[in-house]
Amino acid sequence: MTGTHLAGGDILGVENLSISFGGLKALDSLSFSIRDREIFGLIGPNGAGKTTVFNCITQFYRPDQGDVWFRVDADRLHRRPPTRGVRAAPQSGLSEVVNLVGRPVHSIIRYGLVRTFQNVEVIPELSLVDNVLIGGHVDFRASMAEQIFRLPRARREEKAFRAKAVELLDFLGIGALKDQLAGGRPYGVLKKLEMARTLMAEPTLIILDEPAAGLNDSETGDLADTIRSIRESYQCAILLVEHDMRLVMSVCERICAISFGKFLALGTPADIQHDPVVQEAYLGEPE
Repeated sequence: MTGTHLAGGDILGVENLSISFGGLKALDSLSFSIRDREIFGLIGPNGAGKTTVFNCITQFYRPDQGDVWFRVDADRLHRRPPTRGVRAAPQSGLSEVVNLVGRPVHSIIRYGLVRTFQNVEVIPELSLVDNVLIGGHVDFRASMAEQIFRLPRARREEKAFRAKAVELLDFLGIGALKDQLAGGRPYGVLKKLEMARTLMAEPTLIILDEPAAGLNDSETGDLADTIRSIRESYQCAILLVEHDMRLVMSVCERICAISFGKFLALGTPADIQHDPVVQEAYLGEPE
């Protein structure tokens, strides 16, 4: 399904999203939009439904009602596997708006929307560079037989993707560790490793689910710089959900606050900090 349900500068639009688990309404007619190349925050008290929003956007959960509109590069949407090379280069510069609701989960990453998780998921027995290569699996064109027998196309693809993975690790400051096993690496390194893996898919929107969890103050400051660098260098939007308000307020251009699955407020960091409804949700009603 395609449509024109996004404003010209928006890349994602959530409209009247609702979902219940048993008798509990986790999301209740929630709506917001994210602009292209914007760093956008989603905040709320524990149990507010933030992770449920992510899961509905990426179709891990099917919402009971509502739509999730996403702007997809037209060449990416209609791309066919090329006969040569690693990736078909965009030609038209056009985009289409698609409704993600009802789409297969595995198709979401092909549209340019990727996410991280609260708990870092890496394969400890693989090197850092091999963990990053996993993020490019959707773009491999060589068949299983070509890969097993190391035929020319498979070798060309692996060489190109490996070079790209090394470039991403260098960009995130952990290139010197590329051949070391992921197991036993410091938590901050694993967080950067996960981000490098998301960038392998050449996303237009990255969803970061509590990326500062488990990081110390120094690492959190480094994470803020990394988020800004990713936006600037890779020209993508970022949706951030995070409990560390210093991080949220320092990197986000706009913030949506929710509580018990309902919309509370939307605005700049300063707007949100001074919003009495948000203050009440976090601190309780003053006596």
